[in-house]
Amino acid sequence: MNNINIYKEKLRESGLRPTRQRLKICEVLFSPEKTFHFTINDLTKIIEEKLSEKISLATVYAFKKKGYLKEISINSDKSYFDTNTKTHHHFFDNSTKELTDISDDQVEKVKINTSLPGKKITSVEVLVRVENN
Repeated sequence: MNNINIYKEKLRESGLRPTRQRLKICEVLFSPEKTFHFTINDLTKIIEEKLSEKISLATVYAFKKKGYLKEISINSDKSYFDTNTKTHHHFFDNSTKELTDISDDQVEKVKINTSLPGKKITSVEVLVRVENN
């Protein structure tokens, strides 16, 4: 089964219609050998350059809602998306604005000494900000 058919099937299984635009986005996001991070602006540029297409922001958020992407908020007006949706940690380089994965075995267990009434912790993800000396 080729990738397009796999993407069509995955989209249908998650309740998303496999439109031409969604399939083009799948080609860019899920064809690379490894996961990657991007902003909406990055994705727009990639899609426009590689595929001569414009994309709808709603489509990207639909992918997030269905669990195909994870959103990492850097600050109140800057988010990155990650094609690796498993729980993991990140470095964020303040100088280059690059987000890099940190594997779980590179971070010791994080201990949280407080809780919210009526809530339970389901995961902990660390964002470490770095910059040049």
